[in-house]
Amino acid sequence: MSHWPLLSLITFLPLIGAAFIMLASGDEAVVARNARNIALSTSVIVFLLSVLLWIYFDPTTPAFQFVERHRWVTIGGVTISYHMGIDGISLFFVLLSTLLTVLSIGASWVSIHTQVREYMIAFLALESMMVGIFSSLDFVQFYIFFEGVLIPMFLIIGIWGHSNRVYAAFKFFLYTLLGSVLSLLAIITVYYQTGSTDIEVALAHQFPPDLQKWLWLAFFASFAVKVPMWPVHTWLPDAHVEAPTAGSVILAGVLLKLGGYGFIRFSLPLFPLASQYFTPLMFSLSAIAVIYTSLVALAQTNMKKLIAYSSVAHMGFVTMGIFAMTSEAVQGAMIQMLSHGFVSAALFLIVGVVYDRMHTYDISRYGGLVQRMPAYSFVFMVFMLASVGLPGTSGIVGEFLILLGTFRVSTLECFLAATALFLGAAYMLYLYRRVIFGTITRDDLRNMLDLTPREKAVFAPLIVLVFWMGIYPSSFIGPIAASADNIVKHVQAAQKAAAAAMLERDRLAGLPGSGTH
Repeated sequence: MSHWPLLSLITFLPLIGAAFIMLASGDEAVVARNARNIALSTSVIVFLLSVLLWIYFDPTTPAFQFVERHRWVTIGGVTISYHMGIDGISLFFVLLSTLLTVLSIGASWVSIHTQVREYMIAFLALESMMVGIFSSLDFVQFYIFFEGVLIPMFLIIGIWGHSNRVYAAFKFFLYTLLGSVLSLLAIITVYYQTGSTDIEVALAHQFPPDLQKWLWLAFFASFAVKVPMWPVHTWLPDAHVEAPTAGSVILAGVLLKLGGYGFIRFSLPLFPLASQYFTPLMFSLSAIAVIYTSLVALAQTNMKKLIAYSSVAHMGFVTMGIFAMTSEAVQGAMIQMLSHGFVSAALFLIVGVVYDRMHTYDISRYGGLVQRMPAYSFVFMVFMLASVGLPGTSGIVGEFLILLGTFRVSTLECFLAATALFLGAAYMLYLYRRVIFGTITRDDLRNMLDLTPREKAVFAPLIVLVFWMGIYPSSFIGPIAASADNIVKHVQAAQKAAAAAMLERDRLAGLPGSGTH
C-alpha cells in the first residue's frame, strides 16, 4: 500500500463527493435525497479507506508512514511542500474523523429538512479539513487545514443551529481564530529558525531556551482554546447548545482533540524546555478545569450544557496527562481523547434523539423514559457508565494511565484529578436518573417512540468501540506506544542535556558546590 496516495485519497475524496452534490439537479426533494445518498456513500468509502491505514500500519516504529511529498509552491525563496504522513499519534484521529462523519450524516438523515444539499457539502468539506490537519507534515499546509476547519463548522452552527445560533457561531469563530493568529506568528518564527516549513525538519531542530518559551506561549494560545482549557472554555457550552446534533458530535468528538493533538505534536517535541517550565501552569489549569467544570455541570438544567461542561473536565485530564510527560500519561492522554471522542459523540447523539421528539433540552421536561424507551435507556446507560469510567469500558483505560503516569510526577495533581471522578459520577448519574427513571407525568412523554432501526445503526459501532477499547485496550495502545514513547524520550533527553549544560556552566563559573557534580 506504500505506493498508493492513500492519505491524499482519504483527505480529498470528500471534496469530490461535495462536488457531485453541487452538480445534483432536480426539484428540492430529489436534490435532498441525492445529497444524502452521495454524502453517506462518500463518507463510508472514505472510512473504509482509512481502515486500510490501521491494517497496514507498522506499530513497531515511531517514524511517519504512508508519506507523500511533492513540491507545492515557491515564493521568494520559500519552498512549501505538499507533505503528508501519519504516525501512531495521528492514526486514530484520522479514523475517528472518518467514522464520526459517517455517523453524523446518518444522524442527520431525518432531522435536517432545509438546505440539505448545502448541509451535506459542509460536512464533507469539514471531513477533508479534519483529515488534512492530522495528516499534514508541513506547517503552512497544517495551518491552512487548521483554520479551514472553522469555516464549515461556523456555517453548520450558524445556519442549521437553534434560536441563538448566530451569536454562538460568531463566539466560536472569534475565540478560535484569535488564538490561531498567534500560532501563525510562531510558525513564521520557526521557519526563520529552521529555514524550512517542514515539520520533520523542525522536530530535529534545537530551539534556544528563551525563544522556546515565547513560541510555546504562541502555540498555547491556539491549542488552549481548541481543547478548551479553563478559562477560555466559555465558547463551548454556547456552541454545543445552539449546534445541531451532528455539529455537536463533530465538535466534541474531533475538534476538541485538535488542542490535545497540537500539544503532543508540537509543544512537547519542539519546545521541551519550555514545556517543562510551564508544566506547573498546565497542571494548575488542568486541575481547575477538572474540578470547577465538574461542579458547574452539577448545576446545569440543560442536557447539552451538562455534557459540554463534562467535556471540559475530561479534556482537563488529557492536558494533565500530556504535561506529566511520562510514557504512561501521554499514552493515557491519547486513549482518553479517543474514548472521549466515542463517548461524548454518543452522548450528544443520545440527547439529539429525545430533542427530535420533544424539541427541548430541559432536563425537567423528561422523566420515566425507561417505560416507553427501553432500548434508548440501555444505550444511554452504556455511555453514561463509560463516561464515568466503569471498568470494562473505554473510559477507565485513559483515566487510569493518566493517573498512574501523573502520580510519578505530582501526587497532589493526581489527588486533585482523582476527586473529580466522584463528581463525574455524580452529574452523569443525576442526568440519567432525572431523564430515565421516575414516573411519566406529561402526556407528550406517553407517546415517545423508542430508537428506530436507523438510530440503532448509528449507536451500534460506538457501543462496540467502547467495549472493545475497555476490554482489549492493547489493540489501540499498540500503534500509539512507539510514537508516544519516542516523544517522551526526546523531551527527557533535551531536559537532561539542558540540566547538564547548566551544571557545567555553574562548574566553570566556580559556583559553590559545583565541584560535587
